[in-house]
Amino acid sequence: MAPYFANASCDPFTERSSRCEYGTYVRYAVDVGSAEQVAATLEFAKSKNIRVVIRNTGHDWNGKSTGAGAVAIWTHHLKDIQVFDYHDEHYTGKAMKMGAGVQAFEAYAAAHEHNVVVLGGECPTVGLAGGYTQGGGHSALSSKYGLSADQVLAWEVVDGTGRHLIATRDNDYRDLYWAISGGGGGTYAVVLSVTVKVHPDTTTSGAKLRFSSNEISKDIYWNAIEAYHIALPNLVDEGIVSVAQFDHESFAINPMTGPGLSSEKMQKLLQPYLTTLHTLGITYTLDLQEFPTYFEEFHTMFSPIGTASFQYGSRIISRASLRQNLTAITTAFRHAAEHNCSFFSVASNVSSSIAGNPENSVNPIWRTAILHAVIQTPWDPLASWTSMVARAEEMTWKHVKAFEAVTPGSGVYVNEADPNDPLWKENYYGVNYARLLRIKDQYDPEGVFYALTAVGADRWGEKGDGRLCRKSTTTITTTTTLKGFGWRMDL
Repeated sequence: MAPYFANASCDPFTERSSRCEYGTYVRYAVDVGSAEQVAATLEFAKSKNIRVVIRNTGHDWNGKSTGAGAVAIWTHHLKDIQVFDYHDEHYTGKAMKMGAGVQAFEAYAAAHEHNVVVLGGECPTVGLAGGYTQGGGHSALSSKYGLSADQVLAWEVVDGTGRHLIATRDNDYRDLYWAISGGGGGTYAVVLSVTVKVHPDTTTSGAKLRFSSNEISKDIYWNAIEAYHIALPNLVDEGIVSVAQFDHESFAINPMTGPGLSSEKMQKLLQPYLTTLHTLGITYTLDLQEFPTYFEEFHTMFSPIGTASFQYGSRIISRASLRQNLTAITTAFRHAAEHNCSFFSVASNVSSSIAGNPENSVNPIWRTAILHAVIQTPWDPLASWTSMVARAEEMTWKHVKAFEAVTPGSGVYVNEADPNDPLWKENYYGVNYARLLRIKDQYDPEGVFYALTAVGADRWGEKGDGRLCRKSTTTITTTTTLKGFGWRMDL
């Protein structure tokens, strides 16, 4: 859980002399093992007027996996994995069905046993069927196959009315399939399992590159980062995904992944950028290796993810923006870095042709994207809560706005974005929002599924004590009446 949503209620950094309160944590959790248990939990929550949260692993930047006084439908132990032959009108090949609790490292290992690969994130402990795939899901394999949501063949769910459904691209629940495949987690139904395409494993090359601003001017340093961005189209169009981390002092590709590429081919593709670094007088380190499988490349080249906490904003940068506004984009990166920001970026090509012309609700801006750039400022658990909230406001109104100004008409990745974005409907969902809301109302007519910045979230508001209250649609001034247990109210 992101520390902003833990609300400093009771964490390892709370003063020993202070009260330890529940705060925004859920009060109850049901470790579900079947559709019947999910349906029973939903019925109980509705009868007692208790807020519902859908939780898998809890990997969440945007506060969707927690809620004051809520009951969590915990899907973490739905761990079944099957690899089998699949056939329908749109796809014939190997597929993997995995329970909602299957984490990336478990799916990767199962795929490896069958000589195939499955798309998953850079963090191996993320649950693949949860918000990751439901929100899109970028992967080191995305420039080869698209986003994780583009791989989905079927969803097994329990909807807001308690029905146990299978949703595919062509059956009676095709609209639900469309919505869950990219339209964000925690809002349309409880996912029990997902069936996805898997692909043949292959030789994969990986590269890590690092340099710093030591002994060079700041102008040269930022020229080198700009040159990296110039090099990206030629790289991602060859199936490469490049993960970069940088701030005002150091830059690292960590790593670059090329499925199906030999080390010689990757070296050749990288050479124009390496030549630029040499021309700029920059000393760099390069580790480029070839592996017999993607599984081995992933476990060798992807570094363990640290435990530091951050406040986040982000922006998807299109090819057109990068080409037309390159100088302004570089200036935005540099200015933010000089004001305590660091960056995590993923360069990929997930165009419709790469993704196989999928029928899903992934924000259309992804299809013209070259870069997903995450802006980070450090979260200091020992600093005052007020100062950290002020830093969050600075992210929203200063840093993110600067990137919006140089990328007009773009948006964000729903899973990795500023949770306080005042334009979240437009930025998170784009032109899909109205259709997504209609589908939500069809499958969750009582609005039992709520999550911050999820479709339909603006119909509800959180009170100071954490109670979730329905907003009036007819008047601004209303009288509130507490219903049931006291953690959901209708206005």
